[in-house]
Amino acid sequence: MALTEERRIGFRKVFWKIFGIGLAVVVLLFFLISIGWIGYLPEIRELQNPINKSATEIYSSDAQLLGRYYKGRDNRVPINYNEIDKDIINALIATEDIRFYKHSGIDLRGLIRAVFGVLTRSNSGGGSTITQQLAKQLYSPGAGNIIERAFQKPIEWVIAVKLERMYSKEEIIAMYLNQFDFLNNAVGIKSASHVYFNSPADKLNIQEAATLVGMCKNPSYFNPLRYNERSSSRRNVVLDQMRKAGFLTENESDSIKKLPLLLDYKRVDHKEGLAPYFREYLRKVLTAKKPVKGDYADWQKETYENDKWSWENDPLYGFFEKNKKSDGSKYDIYTDGLKIYTTIDSRMQRYAEEAVDQHMQSIQKQFFREKKGRKYAPFSRDLTTAEVSSIMQSAVNQSERYRKLKKEGAGKEEIDKSFNTKTEMRVFTYNGWVDTVMTPMDSIRYHKHFLRCGFMSMDPADGHVKAYVGGPDFTAFQYDMVTLGRRQIGSTVKPYLYTLCMEEGMSPCDMVLNEPITIMTSSGPWSPRNASSRRIGEMVTLRWGLKESNNWISARLMSQFTPEALVKLMHSFGIKGKIDPVVSLALGPVEVSVAEMVDAYTAFPSRGIRVDPLYVSHIEDANGNIIGSFTPRMEEIFSEETAFKMIYMMRSVIDDGTGSRVRRVYGLTMPMGGKTGTTNNNSDGWFMGYTPKLVSGVWVGGEERSIRFDSMAQGQGAAMALPIWANYMKKVLADKQLGYKVTDDFKVSSEWSSEAGCE
Repeated sequence: MALTEERRIGFRKVFWKIFGIGLAVVVLLFFLISIGWIGYLPEIRELQNPINKSATEIYSSDAQLLGRYYKGRDNRVPINYNEIDKDIINALIATEDIRFYKHSGIDLRGLIRAVFGVLTRSNSGGGSTITQQLAKQLYSPGAGNIIERAFQKPIEWVIAVKLERMYSKEEIIAMYLNQFDFLNNAVGIKSASHVYFNSPADKLNIQEAATLVGMCKNPSYFNPLRYNERSSSRRNVVLDQMRKAGFLTENESDSIKKLPLLLDYKRVDHKEGLAPYFREYLRKVLTAKKPVKGDYADWQKETYENDKWSWENDPLYGFFEKNKKSDGSKYDIYTDGLKIYTTIDSRMQRYAEEAVDQHMQSIQKQFFREKKGRKYAPFSRDLTTAEVSSIMQSAVNQSERYRKLKKEGAGKEEIDKSFNTKTEMRVFTYNGWVDTVMTPMDSIRYHKHFLRCGFMSMDPADGHVKAYVGGPDFTAFQYDMVTLGRRQIGSTVKPYLYTLCMEEGMSPCDMVLNEPITIMTSSGPWSPRNASSRRIGEMVTLRWGLKESNNWISARLMSQFTPEALVKLMHSFGIKGKIDPVVSLALGPVEVSVAEMVDAYTAFPSRGIRVDPLYVSHIEDANGNIIGSFTPRMEEIFSEETAFKMIYMMRSVIDDGTGSRVRRVYGLTMPMGGKTGTTNNNSDGWFMGYTPKLVSGVWVGGEERSIRFDSMAQGQGAAMALPIWANYMKKVLADKQLGYKVTDDFKVSSEWSSEAGCE
């Protein structure tokens, strides 16, 4: 039955009433949202300064990214619009918001299209603009249900409009791409470009740009690392959209779509990449808190004193505790987007890591061969069963498995059973981690077979640390043997003793008797042994004594001075730990770190001026403002003439002394000085070497002093440590861009006579 005119009018009135009420409700809803009565609406200040957690970047002196500090999945480093590849921007607009430059945050046309698509169950495209998606990323928490999400939508619309008023289109694009989580610890387009394609964000090709933009629809579903084919299909959809938008021709789109999706995936992990030991050391130093004596155990007294000294004298130590932002709050190394510019040279760091890896693999094979089939392995044959058991139990007590079991309330019997029951696990090899089945106790013993090392290289003129390797593999052995580890230094102490002699007016050509010596001390007679039988009973020069590392000569020199005098001099060399004033100090029983040894040896090529290691040149905040600048600390500790004498003698160590394999085996010809070092029972192997422009030091040994070569031939410093130094120097000298030349020579006064031929 046809409607009467009266009914038509009635229906119109009802429709417009409903429409008016609906419109009023919508207007009221948006008004209440805008004044913050419904939902969370960020303040103007927040919109002007969106809160982004940005990772701190660590750079080498040659402008290479060494790594980042961040928490959780916040590996985000924001970049500007002009640093983003144009293909990324075009792909994003074509795929996510083709009318981006024509709307003001909300695209009504797109919204109607999306609603129509929902009603008709057709795929007519989404209605959210890039600005709305940004608003969601920045300010919308995860919705618990569809109703909660429905209320979030109008809030995002209001925020989107406000964002459009405050930022340019280019800024919104950059903010969106900086904010998006591309998974696999790749937050933001800069991180994503590096992680998936090992490329800067402004150097991606079209197919790479399309792949990353394709992930914006659903990063988990279109993850190219897990679903290559699915991601490739999505990439091709993006390419089609770019063609439709006029960013690509049909031929270009078709040809690119035929290409396979190739990744150059770089796993983001604090334990991987260049200089992991250095980055971890730097993190700990920068975030260190003011030492409080009560926080240290009784056996950590020396650690407390060293930390206290560092807090008072080292501006880098505890930097983020000592320095505050303009608002008085502390810097956060994980979220404030800082840039730390180090003195590390990425090329020299790589050469150092290569030299360490090359030699440690070689020497490890020798160690396995020596210990094969021996029940006491990896320990020395002179240890008792009880001593081995004690070492192993100590390792058990320090393990994560033990701490977990103790926390769960397990008793000794249960713990012992757990450590002696075979289980699936992964173990370290130099060819990669291997899945196997063994008991946790056997695993501990197996990993103790691996020798450890420490290497550092620095410029003696300005203290810039060029390379830092704290161990053979950071993932497997995280204890840092450059700064944390302290081991006996053996004969590398002798240059300190000889320096004391030279300062007291002695000469490299002074003659001494080479025969056994006994020195009476308060604890009884001390009669050092000597490894060499050369020239026994003859008068020899001090130069000969040092180059041969003769213990009897060192003992005779020590007898002329007090141990306290040598201790005082060694402290002036920068050695901070406790040094017992005993006559045996002449042979190096004192424990010193690699970093301190390298620091000390800078005085020899620098004419008696020691320079402290400088690890960081400056630190910038997220806006590029310098918040910390660092300069080297220098100290004159002995005279120029003494320096000339020491260079003369230490060159002979390399030319025809205990370090001569540097010349004979490795063919290094440039002027250099150095000293080998081997401690009792071959527990520690050292080599300290320097050229006019570079000082480097190496230590190699076991995790325990009882883990060592039984053979002197393999356990001495010249065999364990020297090859790392030599291979590193060969690589450095071969790289002409670094500026180190074989023609570089020590600056020795022309007025000083070396007394050549005094032997």
